[in-house]
Amino acid sequence: MDFDLSFYQGKKVFVTGHTGFKGSWLCKILSGVGAVVTGYALEPEAEQSLYQIAGIEQDITSVIGDIRDAQSLKTAFDQAQPEIVLHLAAQPIVRTGYQNPVYTYETNVMGTVNILECVRQSDCVRSFLNVTTDKVYKNKEWEWGYRENEELDGYDPYSNSKSCSELVTHSYRRSFFADRAVAVSTARAGNVIGGGDFAKDRIIPDCVRAAQRGDTIVVRNPYSTRPYQHVLEPLYAYLMIASKQYENKRLAGYYNVGPDDRDCFETGALVDLFVQKWGGGLQWINQYDGGPHEAGFLKLDCSKLKKTFGWQPKWDLEQAIEKVVEWSKCWLADRDVRECMDRQIGEFSEG
Repeated sequence: MDFDLSFYQGKKVFVTGHTGFKGSWLCKILSGVGAVVTGYALEPEAEQSLYQIAGIEQDITSVIGDIRDAQSLKTAFDQAQPEIVLHLAAQPIVRTGYQNPVYTYETNVMGTVNILECVRQSDCVRSFLNVTTDKVYKNKEWEWGYRENEELDGYDPYSNSKSCSELVTHSYRRSFFADRAVAVSTARAGNVIGGGDFAKDRIIPDCVRAAQRGDTIVVRNPYSTRPYQHVLEPLYAYLMIASKQYENKRLAGYYNVGPDDRDCFETGALVDLFVQKWGGGLQWINQYDGGPHEAGFLKLDCSKLKKTFGWQPKWDLEQAIEKVVEWSKCWLADRDVRECMDRQIGEFSEG
């Protein structure tokens, strides 16, 4: 099924979590095709953030607020009167979930309730997409990919809170939107990489920081297997799902978004590829630091997305790493990262 980004030209789109890594890339795509974007999120957490570095605020209407604050969210929502809602706001880090479980559940569960309440109480929305994670599934460490009908039971507070976010969305879909012209879906994406990710406890940002300092990269779990994909892969899938269900509500559902099996890499192999692409004699060491439980093996079966929409991933992991290195070196050399992002978006959409 063909997907043309020009669908979004002139469309009113409400993006929660717009100041985050994925949210910043999403806003760059949408603003580039002429969408009218309103973002609602906290201030960027990190000292460095893609949102600030790339000047995303100049492209959209930005509202700084907490997804847990229902009244503030509704005020921004009512002013925007969106046709399409993309819900990305979340506490997204496994380790932070262990350190602060209450905040994680409040943000990821009640935040979902709050945005769905805004949709329920409005008559402007045609398409709603909740972005969750591959970690929503009960992980049995098996070798095949999880399908959308598998049991939802995330192990740790972060993963479990996203399982709950899925269940909240399912309930609202059945209870309030079955007889209304509002299409509701969730998208469960695997690990993403891309230029401008500065998050803690993520392997590629750790690699970039070590390269920036000229240090050896420390890898705490080199044998864990994850489905890695460039950030543009799931973002285009989100935009495709949201647009297609806007036009045909029967396409709404629950979708896995991940790479093909060839890009399910052990973390150590991923770092090997990064080191190769970066050059300059960069090296890494295995140094387990006794952290909390994390899944050892996890991948997705994306057959449903492929069959429903004719979707296929575009960039393999080698290309994805090349794009991360390209963006990072552009940033470190103080060149125009906005131009770099626009170029990569253009290459991806034309590829």
